Amino acid sequence: MFAEVDFLLPALVCQHANVQHVLLLATLGRPAWAFLTPHSPAGATLAALIFTGIKKSKRDEDLPGSSSLTTKELQQNWRAVKQRERPVRLLFEIPSTRIVEHVLHKYVLYQVVVMRSGSFDSRRVSVERRYSDFSRFHHKLLEEFDEELEEVQLPRKMLSGNFSPESIGERRLALQDYLAKLYATRCVRHSPCFSAFFTEQEQQRAHGLLRAGQFRPAAELLQTVLDIQEKLLPWQKPTLLVPALAALAVCYRDLDEPERAFSAAQRALPPVRRYGLTRYRAPLLELLVDLGYQLGRPVAQLQDELTALRDAERGEASSHSLKEVVIQEFL
Repeated sequence: MFAEVDFLLPALVCQHANVQHVLLLATLGRPAWAFLTPHSPAGATLAALIFTGIKKSKRDEDLPGSSSLTTKELQQNWRAVKQRERPVRLLFEIPSTRIVEHVLHKYVLYQVVVMRSGSFDSRRVSVERRYSDFSRFHHKLLEEFDEELEEVQLPRKMLSGNFSPESIGERRLALQDYLAKLYATRCVRHSPCFSAFFTEQEQQRAHGLLRAGQFRPAAELLQTVLDIQEKLLPWQKPTLLVPALAALAVCYRDLDEPERAFSAAQRALPPVRRYGLTRYRAPLLELLVDLGYQLGRPVAQLQDELTALRDAERGEASSHSLKEVVIQEFL
């Protein structure tokens, strides 16, 4: 059962491992090593980490003041290896609700938190959705994935007692479970409808604020959109972030924050180039060139690319500013 462990122990000893490296084996414990072989990815990676430390120890022995990898450092490296091999998943939590009352109607808003597993996710970003939003979302998905969602049921609409704490609590947990089941369905988590459910309302509100010249609240909403989209990106098209990044660049430009505007536009440009989003390319380049001059950045290559693009297009498409393109996005 522990043949794999015995493979590494003699190797460490014959390579003149110091006591710290041997102690690491005991610190990790045999169960942690039982599944490793020299040919497994984790085994090979961990062996490389340990032997790197051994080589460093031997090389540095003659250097005054030098130090080799400590047991703590090796443990940290091993944890990093395990962390990288852990699959990243989306997690959904509905931790709270609130009741909104208007003159003619009232409804419950559910706070939906989107998180990524596999590493510590410090950005707990959330949106609020009504039950009717979930219902519309579900019907859109059924139009596209009726057979795949045969066993995934949206919690039923309650005819009475909608606003009792018990009913709200039960539905909150049921909707949380519903989102987890949707994510577990491969075709759904790769669908544009999936990302739209979490971001479309905020994007539309942000663009409304942007058109009204309220750039600060627009930028705050767009940052929420971007945070969620970044979590969704492994299962969505690489162009998903482009509209939010372009809109953020416009907001920061008008807020006189050129560094942030340049950074947002710079992030948007590679997928625009690669996937042929022509309506964005020239406007992004133009903004980057202008901001680059303002910030003292090298812009010669960007200027050459923009000139070549305008010469090739010779049409109306190349004359729109980025703000015009962004404003038209959600009209």
